[in-house]
Amino acid sequence: MSGVIHGVGLGPGDPELMSVRADRLVRNARHVAFFRKAGRAGRARGIVEGMLHPEAVEFAMEYPVTTEIPLSDPRYNEILSAFYADCVAHLRALAAQGEEVVVLCEGDPFFYGSFMHLYERLKDDTDVRVVPAITGMSAAWTATGMPVTWGDDILSVLMGTLPLAELTRGALDSDALVVMKIGRNLPKIREALTAAGKMDRAWLVEYASMEGQTVMPLAQASDRVSPYFSIVIVHGQGRRP
Repeated sequence: MSGVIHGVGLGPGDPELMSVRADRLVRNARHVAFFRKAGRAGRARGIVEGMLHPEAVEFAMEYPVTTEIPLSDPRYNEILSAFYADCVAHLRALAAQGEEVVVLCEGDPFFYGSFMHLYERLKDDTDVRVVPAITGMSAAWTATGMPVTWGDDILSVLMGTLPLAELTRGALDSDALVVMKIGRNLPKIREALTAAGKMDRAWLVEYASMEGQTVMPLAQASDRVSPYFSIVIVHGQGRRP
């Protein structure tokens, strides 16, 4: 009998924001896989600390590269492709033995997550089921204490890694914005939002729903390297009664 691979969304970071299904699967799992940077415990693993079954076997999938090689370098995709192939082989073997495996996913598994690369490689020959979750951006705009969209507002999600011209164009074409992958890109994001006339409505949220959460107007944030779990929110100002 074939097993099942569950891609389980854990939500934005607060365990209390996990779904009932996610909680049940995590607590009952006998095989638990998760991504992490080499030498780190793993953010997804940290979310479920104290929840795993005593007999759960853990499989840490350590990225061989993150920011050490530019995305434009052909080696980047080659290295990651080989990495995902190795992870998939391990998970597929467990499923072939009839095991159920929970893959822990920060946020929602189908929203800019590493699990998607496993899913695409497994879905044609393995039973893969996905548990959706609250996204980090939802926790971020909630942390600002203001609705993010009104009426017919157009909401766009932009990556801070985009070239300045594309960031600016995306900001101009939308009413409300979510900007992710902040890191070292704060000065560029600030420049794009200023050019689009939206800097005065921009907020920087770090560690939304997690310990250490901070919320501040982007204009007041220094040009520093922002944590991985940082999101810029620009609220829409659309029609309302």
